[in-house]
Amino acid sequence: MKLVYKYLLNQFLSTMLSLFFTLFIIVSIIFFIQLAKITAYIEITFFELIKLYIFLLPKILIFTLPISFFIALTLAFYRLSRENESTVLFALSIAPSMIASFFVKIAALVSAFMLVVVLVFIPISFELFDNFVDYKKISAKVSIKTGEFGQRYGEWLVFIDAKNSDETYKNIIMYHPKKNPQDKEQVILAKEGKLETNDGVITFKLDEGKAYEIKEEDWHISSFKNLLIKSKLSSKELNTQSFYGYWSDVTSNKEKAKEFVIYILIALFPLASVLFALSFGIVTYRYEKGFAYFGIFVIIFAYFTLLISFYNPPFVAITVIFSSFLITSLFYFKAKIASKY
Repeated sequence: MKLVYKYLLNQFLSTMLSLFFTLFIIVSIIFFIQLAKITAYIEITFFELIKLYIFLLPKILIFTLPISFFIALTLAFYRLSRENESTVLFALSIAPSMIASFFVKIAALVSAFMLVVVLVFIPISFELFDNFVDYKKISAKVSIKTGEFGQRYGEWLVFIDAKNSDETYKNIIMYHPKKNPQDKEQVILAKEGKLETNDGVITFKLDEGKAYEIKEEDWHISSFKNLLIKSKLSSKELNTQSFYGYWSDVTSNKEKAKEFVIYILIALFPLASVLFALSFGIVTYRYEKGFAYFGIFVIIFAYFTLLISFYNPPFVAITVIFSSFLITSLFYFKAKIASKY
């Protein structure tokens, strides 16, 4: 019996791996195109592009593995049916319920793994991705070039004479114009300085310089050894919340509820569709050609239409959609396969 299960598993995995890697590459190309659009407003290196792609791997996995499992299982058994191997299995007293029980266990393991990906890794990867993009946006806002007038750092106009290889600026001139008659004009001259970013706050560290405050006829001049000028360019905190904190508002946030329902139901798709796959794949090819490809299309279309259309309340939607498909597949498998073989 173990040899039979091993043979069926090998047949399934050979189809599964080829289909999975094909879908994985196609989806990866689509996501790479989306990543390329980000370079229109932020500057990233090749290694940073790879880093962003790694952040998207859980999302790519959720859109490829469950669908690959269903299609591969259907096609693997459809191929065995065309070669009359499934008929031989039944002739050897291997009941369809035994085969179904074996693959239901595998589908449950796949769905359990995908639930971990959805509930834990996807929130973390989304947060890391958004924080990285926000950080690059903040850095782009304070990218100061040497020898150019009219550049801004917050409300300051900045001129930089030179820049060293260690990102240290030389001979800095900063000017703060007055917005109304009561304000003071301010001018800062410094020998060198450096920009640092921390939690969305940009700090300009200046060394060895003078600060001038000008109001009508009054001038105030002060010398400094070190001066920090901070500018909060982003109100969003660049931190990563816990995965349960990410999903904490699924009942009150419609967008989060929709996202939660979609990802959870996709993760449960292998378990919800495994009996459909066996029902479409197992045929007596001498007398019937079956409709495996049409069945694959109908199940995927129906399942994904429902999970996109109904998401509120989220836990009720998940329970109803998953249960209806699982129960329907059970009755369909008994009527089409178990009763016949």
